[in-house]
Amino acid sequence: MFPHFKDTRFWISGQANFVFQAHPDFHAPYSGTNSLSPHYEEDTSRVITLYTGVRLNNSTELLVDIEEAGGAALTQGLGLAGNTDLDIVRNPLLPKAPYLGRGMIHKVFALSNDKIENTRTAFSLFSELPRRRLEIRAGKFSMPDFFDVNSVGSDTHFQFMNWATDNNGAWDYAADTRGYTVGAVADFEDRTWGFRFAEGLMPKVANGIDLVWRPWQARGENFEYELRRGFIPKKAGVVRLLAYVNHANMGVYRDAVIQFESGQFNESIPEITNHPWHITSKYGFGVNVEQNLTPNLTAFARWGWDNGKTESFAYTEIDSTLVEGIGANGAKWHRKQDRAGIAFLTNGIKKDHQNYLAAGGLGFLLGDGKLNYGRENILETYYTLHVWRGLYVAPGAQYIVDPGYNRDRGPVFVGSFRAHMEF
Repeated sequence: MFPHFKDTRFWISGQANFVFQAHPDFHAPYSGTNSLSPHYEEDTSRVITLYTGVRLNNSTELLVDIEEAGGAALTQGLGLAGNTDLDIVRNPLLPKAPYLGRGMIHKVFALSNDKIENTRTAFSLFSELPRRRLEIRAGKFSMPDFFDVNSVGSDTHFQFMNWATDNNGAWDYAADTRGYTVGAVADFEDRTWGFRFAEGLMPKVANGIDLVWRPWQARGENFEYELRRGFIPKKAGVVRLLAYVNHANMGVYRDAVIQFESGQFNESIPEITNHPWHITSKYGFGVNVEQNLTPNLTAFARWGWDNGKTESFAYTEIDSTLVEGIGANGAKWHRKQDRAGIAFLTNGIKKDHQNYLAAGGLGFLLGDGKLNYGRENILETYYTLHVWRGLYVAPGAQYIVDPGYNRDRGPVFVGSFRAHMEF
């Protein structure tokens, strides 16, 4: 809405994202505590962010973002592994007051004398950077700010909105229920490749707002190698390889089912949280690929896998995922600020996780009371229309087969309308 000045050490900008979604009645012979409601419902989410920053010198800057998230999610965000709106508040009991989203210091160490031009954003205020460099960030941030980024499949403001389209669904990245952690990121960048490592605090309980401030016990470690080279000659592309290890107070699905079947605690359903404080581990891998096909058309894909033995804890209940899609720029039809895209994704969980849900167990998102397992398959599409300056609107649609991995329920059609403003 307003111009951003280039020759200043300060930054201030903002955005507001409103997403309306609705689904009609769908087939569901039974529902459980954490099921997506089979009856017509509609809800609107909102996320409003104020980005600020100051460049302290030619290599150091301080970035602070204030955020407010509210509205509501379809069935309070329950019943889907690949939820249809990444902006939703996953815990409706959280206070509605604005909160600190990000607050970090960013330091750049030059490892070469030559410079490259850098587009100033809320995450980096420098107009140029050393071609070879080491960047250190420390403070409060979100892991997907710097890892698993994709130019056509990462931005809920302009692109897709499903959790498992915009992020790797099997990447249970360290975060509180709002998606933020406290930690540090080290990022080495060279001409055609980069490598980054991050350590972040894990929540006390699954989908919890409070973090464990004992990193020697509970933490998430993330590694990513990025190669900026395409598969098609003379066309740009990027390959990103991701690995992570989480250490947290996570339950074990098989142990919870054994406890239930043995009647050890006289439970009516298995309970993954019924264990003393103990640290268990979860690890996983991901591949993120994007490839320019034409100047205005880019294909992308993600694959993700985790070991699936311990409970899904911080992001969503997905142990394996595959996403393939295409993003288009409207310059082809003389609407250069418009965007469009279509993607297919398929999500799955491991056998121990299936057995836990089939016995009536509840995760922090899923739990139909029983389970006739099938992979959760989703088709998503959108069109983002530039209205004027920083105003955009975007109709979208998602078609979900076997919601929550249950063949007995669905399919579900979710229509959406997004309004976005940035300044």
